[in-house]
Amino acid sequence: MNVQAGFLARRRRPRFQLPPGACDAHCHVFGPAARFPYAPNRRYTPPDAPKEMLRALHDHLGVARAVIVQASCHGTDNAAMLDAIASDPKRYRGVAIVDDGFTDRDYDTLHAGGVRGVRFNFVKHLGGAPDMAVFERVVERVKARGWHVVLHLDAPDIAPLSAMIRQLPLPFVVDHMGRVPAAAGLDQPGLRALIELSRLENCWIKVCGAERIAMPPYDQAVPIARALVEAAPERVLWGTDFPHPNATHEADEADLVDLVPRYAPDALAQRRLLVDNPARLYGFD
Repeated sequence: MNVQAGFLARRRRPRFQLPPGACDAHCHVFGPAARFPYAPNRRYTPPDAPKEMLRALHDHLGVARAVIVQASCHGTDNAAMLDAIASDPKRYRGVAIVDDGFTDRDYDTLHAGGVRGVRFNFVKHLGGAPDMAVFERVVERVKARGWHVVLHLDAPDIAPLSAMIRQLPLPFVVDHMGRVPAAAGLDQPGLRALIELSRLENCWIKVCGAERIAMPPYDQAVPIARALVEAAPERVLWGTDFPHPNATHEADEADLVDLVPRYAPDALAQRRLLVDNPARLYGFD
């Protein structure tokens, strides 16, 4: 409780009131390492941010539901994420990291534990593109389960990867607005390619990560997010990205909540972004 109290003491409450059923569709749990060790081949070692911290943050912000995304520092050991979901399975869903070694029984365990998708990192600082043969085999396996694939991309790679992405036979979700640099504005190749992808009926985009593509107060991120919301209003998701691994600065999640009405100015657009869209993709009641 002391850790939680100190952590929340540095964070204000948002001015924007999230609607009932609002979902943080991109957040993480880290550790605690004494119980859930980090992967030996990890590219970074984060401070512990266990499920108790995540729940305290969501209660502080007024978030009702969340999708806990497996981060690369835990590798394919999804235990911390599954443990967090199990603490409140109606409130949480998950996105796993898997490899070729996962059996049908492993996938059954993940599904029963609330997992509804798998994530692949293509970003260079996390090791670059995966083995594409493994990627394709995993995609075929999760497609049969009605899952989706989450793509963590670098902006310069969106256009070169678009031909492959367009062939995906299942829903796919692009993380963090494609990591397009907000300072480059609306007429940049990465954003143009992402908006083209957004026209596909199986493309979903997370308008989270303002703190990754811009600096406080994140004004430059607003036109990017708004363009994506307008391009695919029924297939956009929002999230905090707590606890912001590999961050350039300490973000206050209240600032990220307060960006929502600037991304989606009317109540219908806000409800789609925060409630209806994640409920449809992740199977929340």
